[in-house]
Amino acid sequence: MTARPANAHQARLLRLLRDGGPNSRAQLGDLVDLSRSKLAVEVDRLLETGLVVADGLAASRGGRRSHNIRLAPALRFLGVDIGATSVDVAVTNAELEVLGHLNHPMDVREGPVAIFEQVLSMAAKLRASGLAEGFDGAGIGVPGPVRFPEGIPVAPPIMPGWDGFPVREALSQELGCPVMVDNDVNLMAMGEQHAGVARSVADFLCVKIGTGIGCGIVVGGEVHRGTTGSAGDIGHIQVEPDGRPCACGNRGCLEAHFSGAALARDAEDAARAGLSPELAARLEASGKLTAVDVAAAAAAGDATSLDLIREGGNKVGQVIAGLVSFFNPGLVVIGGGVTGLGHTLLASVRTQVYRQSLPLATGNLPIVLGELGPAAGIIGAARLISDHLFSPA
Repeated sequence: MTARPANAHQARLLRLLRDGGPNSRAQLGDLVDLSRSKLAVEVDRLLETGLVVADGLAASRGGRRSHNIRLAPALRFLGVDIGATSVDVAVTNAELEVLGHLNHPMDVREGPVAIFEQVLSMAAKLRASGLAEGFDGAGIGVPGPVRFPEGIPVAPPIMPGWDGFPVREALSQELGCPVMVDNDVNLMAMGEQHAGVARSVADFLCVKIGTGIGCGIVVGGEVHRGTTGSAGDIGHIQVEPDGRPCACGNRGCLEAHFSGAALARDAEDAARAGLSPELAARLEASGKLTAVDVAAAAAAGDATSLDLIREGGNKVGQVIAGLVSFFNPGLVVIGGGVTGLGHTLLASVRTQVYRQSLPLATGNLPIVLGELGPAAGIIGAARLISDHLFSPA
């Protein structure tokens, strides 16, 4: 993809076609504040760039029939979601529909060189499958703070060896296309906004509970990253004065008390202390426990596992209640690997938020699980790069 929109009107048209699919000139005219003649000029210029193509005649609205316009069907974006314990790589078309998706278990602590060798290998497999001749752009999510838009992780607590690594520059050279990098929870929020539970909400919070905890903040339909890119790092809000030590160097952080890693540790402690025969049996069988084991034990009625989930949900809810009072969102989305804990977790979070926040903030506030699961991050990554490319150069 060499062309870029020449002005804000063309950028607006491209994003409308991305988010709404093929549309007629007449219908596009209803959505943008342009005269018919000005709209025709901008659409014709986009057709000349090859970014959009004609797509047959539209349904008649009386009078002369309009032509449908769509984004070029050959456009391809690469979405990469790097988690703490796995890597997801997908190819999407220009409307951000996932055409192919690969997942590979991998520890982010192996460092950027090993991770990106795997990412490039997976991208090559997707190319070889015939889904893409090449990529017009790539979006990358990483589980730590990112200086945006330079695309550089900054002191990420669970990513040793990544501090200052030029992710955007390095991958752009390897892939031969523009690359944008962001925190993984921001991309989850963008994915749920594009194709998930937050499609019709302009102001919402998206909380990701996985190996760590983070929050995507969407204001007026746009991700709020803060001055340096660290907005939403709620995993390091203190919930216990002089509490457990955290990977960030402080004590009592939410992430140290409830996250995928903290829950696994607490479950193993409970199993070894004889508090849960169910967890003890699972620990003996596999040598370690994960949040998935806790979810399965809870589903089987294990009281200790249910208590661990409720206690963690209370702490998450305590932090979200403060955010709700401060921000007054229209929706709170809970996502990430630990959402396998399901409605037991959700009920605890809701109870704390509704109890602690003012009725004016919570009277119409849905707190829900995300719809897209792992796809949210890769769709959000494709959305990130398309937002960049569908902006005036």
